[in-house]
Amino acid sequence: MITLEDIKNNPIVDSFIRKGNEYLGVMGFTEHSYRHLNLVSSIARSILERLGYPEREAELAAIAGYLHDIGNVVSRNDHGISGAVLAFSILNSMGMHPDEIAKVISAIANHEEQYGQPVNNVAAALIVADKSDVHRSRVRNQDFATFDIHDRVNYAVEHAFIWVDKEKRTITMDLTIDINICPVMEYFEIFLTRMTLCRRAANFLQCNFELIINGSKLL
Repeated sequence: MITLEDIKNNPIVDSFIRKGNEYLGVMGFTEHSYRHLNLVSSIARSILERLGYPEREAELAAIAGYLHDIGNVVSRNDHGISGAVLAFSILNSMGMHPDEIAKVISAIANHEEQYGQPVNNVAAALIVADKSDVHRSRVRNQDFATFDIHDRVNYAVEHAFIWVDKEKRTITMDLTIDINICPVMEYFEIFLTRMTLCRRAANFLQCNFELIINGSKLL
């Protein structure tokens, strides 16, 4: 069976991830490097493991998390769709079973908030994992005076964590935000669609989605 380590050792995957992140930097987007991919991969795996899903399904979630932004090497627009096409070719050439490829590429294709849907457990875990990675370390622009709202929101987040409670069936996003940099309302202004998608993803996993900011439960 193809594992996450096999994916990480694939030279095409390595090249597309590095170049995709480089091209996003040229366009002014936040960091989408190995830091982001490894974190999303780890969180997606952890969500399914903590909820008691099969080990292999958690491994597929980790693979989808690692590959979910590979489409940025083609274009930022619809990178979920282009990423799914690229991932199909890579995973098929590596000998992954078609049913497993279907889970991974559908998760990649559905992780964007504009049109994403939690169509299976792997996709649901990937959505929550990806949208939880909001942090100042992702901001490339070092000139605070020129920050746009996305830079401010990301830069304001000092800590982000996903809590999973199998018994209570809750998935909780816990954020610490410096409100001197970004008021909480600005967070919702650009991330409301992401939180809505996270709630649908949590519901697919038969959980409720909760959002805590600076110790206050907002959702």
